Amino acid sequence: MELPKNVKHILALAPNWLGDAVMCTPALRVLKRRFPEAELTVTAKFPICDLLQGLPWIDRLAPISSRPGLFRMLQIAAELHPHARDLAVIFPHSARAALLAMMAGASNRLGYQRGQRSWFLTDTVQPYREKGVIVPIYMAKEYLDLLKPLGCEDDDQGLELVADPKEIDAVRGRCSGEGPLIGLAPGAAFGSSKRWPAERYAQVADLLAQKTGARFVLLTGPGEEETRAEALKAAKTTFIECYDQKPTIARLKAAISEVDMLIGNDSGPRHIAIAFKKPVICIMGSTSPRYTDSPWEVGKIVRVDVDCGPCQKPVCETDHRCMTRISPEMVMEAALPFLPH
Repeated sequence: MELPKNVKHILALAPNWLGDAVMCTPALRVLKRRFPEAELTVTAKFPICDLLQGLPWIDRLAPISSRPGLFRMLQIAAELHPHARDLAVIFPHSARAALLAMMAGASNRLGYQRGQRSWFLTDTVQPYREKGVIVPIYMAKEYLDLLKPLGCEDDDQGLELVADPKEIDAVRGRCSGEGPLIGLAPGAAFGSSKRWPAERYAQVADLLAQKTGARFVLLTGPGEEETRAEALKAAKTTFIECYDQKPTIARLKAAISEVDMLIGNDSGPRHIAIAFKKPVICIMGSTSPRYTDSPWEVGKIVRVDVDCGPCQKPVCETDHRCMTRISPEMVMEAALPFLPH
């Protein structure tokens, strides 16, 4: 891949899902390390920009609306043009992301050869295949592999996020007390197939509180009000409220940075916890571990093998056996070795 001698402006289009964006942070970091004199602008949906806020090697965050129409895309492209002149790296697989990079006027546009979008790109990388078939690999590795034509090398520093000190102080004020502090993340934006029943999270909290004296903070996001209500209704244990009025990504990062352990589904909070080097008990059902099997994760994945999984479907089409066969006792036993003594 041939680039201008002096790369001064790099635009990175970040992934759309919270967990994927966290797994993209090693690639963004080594991209800046490869071109230290260049201005690195990262564009993504507003929640993703909130997630990446504070990372010292991102020079500019450019939040954009989700799935903008053509007229708004033209406006966004014009706004991004000064920051995309030399190189655009397109981490999402969508044609829309590649089209936006082309509309922004990036002279070099690098992305995976997926779907019918190759003519929007100037340089492509083939996705990982086994026997000619595209198969999943750990997403952080996929993002790093995309940068190989640029001469970027993995620094093996893992996922990285920064929590706002003011948000940390707010969390500490709400979560002070004796006993281990455990975060519970029963939601999953991808779909209900990823969600272990909320009442079972409540049962795990009751079991661990009785056995270890642990305290619990319930971490849910926008659109997860029903899941939150189900967990609160089922629990005998009192959950700590870490949010002020409504959930924010900034407060979520701060809360996870302060817990002793996170128990959750295969969703964004899991990867945030890995970035903050917190033990994770991940309850996994419908999704393949190959996407998220991280060498930097401490903790344990709790899953059962079923004949219909992993299906990768957002909504279960049968009886959700991959999740319902996981008991609260199984999760409790997985958590105990990772709790502070």
